[in-house]
Amino acid sequence: MAGATLFPQSQLFPQSDRSRALGARLAAFMAANVLPAEAGLAAWAADPATRWTPPPQLEALKAQARAEGLWNLFLPDPQHGAGLSNLEYAPLAEQMGRSLIAPEIFNCGAPDTGNIEVLAQFGSPEQQTRWLAPLLDGTIRSAFAMTEPEVASSDATNIAMRFRRDGDDYVLDGRKWWTTGAGDPRCALLIVMGVTDPDAAPHRRQSMLLVPMDAPGVRVVRPLQVFGYDDAPHGHVELQFEQVRVPVANLLHGEGRGFEIAQARLGPGRIHHCMRLIGLAQRALEAMLERARSRVAFGQPLGAHGMAQQMIVASRCEIEQARLLTLQAAAALDAHGNKGARDLIGMIKVVAPAMACAVIDRAIQLHGAGGLSQDHFLAHAYASARALRLADGPDEVHIASLARSMLKA
Repeated sequence: MAGATLFPQSQLFPQSDRSRALGARLAAFMAANVLPAEAGLAAWAADPATRWTPPPQLEALKAQARAEGLWNLFLPDPQHGAGLSNLEYAPLAEQMGRSLIAPEIFNCGAPDTGNIEVLAQFGSPEQQTRWLAPLLDGTIRSAFAMTEPEVASSDATNIAMRFRRDGDDYVLDGRKWWTTGAGDPRCALLIVMGVTDPDAAPHRRQSMLLVPMDAPGVRVVRPLQVFGYDDAPHGHVELQFEQVRVPVANLLHGEGRGFEIAQARLGPGRIHHCMRLIGLAQRALEAMLERARSRVAFGQPLGAHGMAQQMIVASRCEIEQARLLTLQAAAALDAHGNKGARDLIGMIKVVAPAMACAVIDRAIQLHGAGGLSQDHFLAHAYASARALRLADGPDEVHIASLARSMLKA
């Protein structure tokens, strides 16, 4: 069932005609072009001579997707994107989530999506001309530098990197890590969070700056691995900033607004991750079903064994539950904005990554030792899903925030 979900979307949240039509085109494109390209792109990434360079096949797929109108579907602003609501976009993101390479092909991949939303919402006309336009065109890529190795960055008030004002410039000194995308040679822009006023109130100390990746003093220290995967050429890197000078004009939305921008950025970003994870889990379930039908153990197909049946049924139940909660959060985000949907977004950020990890883990188990290998997509899928229990805030932060909200109410 490549490219199409095995079970229908919930009728509690029916798709619009436009979303349904885009979904059909997207599913066809995924089946015909994206899933068949996975092996070739994996081979490109495995070759030391090419792994940190953009694959020409990927660029060709991006051009094809754009020509077919499957481009920037995530952005609700009709001036820059498709003008879809979050609820309309959810099943499309789920389709893209089936393959780890798909989001970039449709220019709907993190961290570019979040950075595009930030520039569209907070960027000055000059900043939008320089950075937003090429990001929307897919001619450059970007990264978001917030997390630091020396502090508990799950508490954003701990961010310590200094932005020191010096005339018409800010001077940056410090380190960031887990800066996804900064290893890519196409990465031209870093959105960096740091401290402009250490004496201000905790949530007014931070600001965000637009830092060109080629600015003197910006240095890639090393790529970081997630369970052995470095996700080249995109990468997750540690960065060193040494006396990096950036014009004051590169400040986003004013001094002391960094925490506000981060909250605005992470709301849609979290829900997009959850949408994609549902698609990844759905594909793992479909692989489980195919394995259960075709593999024989102890004289009968795996699907005839009670343990396999339990794995399959538990996985479908958990996917359906997470999908419904994600659609509810998307509807709330459309109706009430980030603040009104905060609790539901926190819930799905806890539920969806844990669900995906559980489903993919069962699929690995049903595939035996092969499930751990590069012969199947499952090992890399598990690594990606597990990382998302930490990305954009660990489970524990969302649980604590949700508990406070419930107790206050």
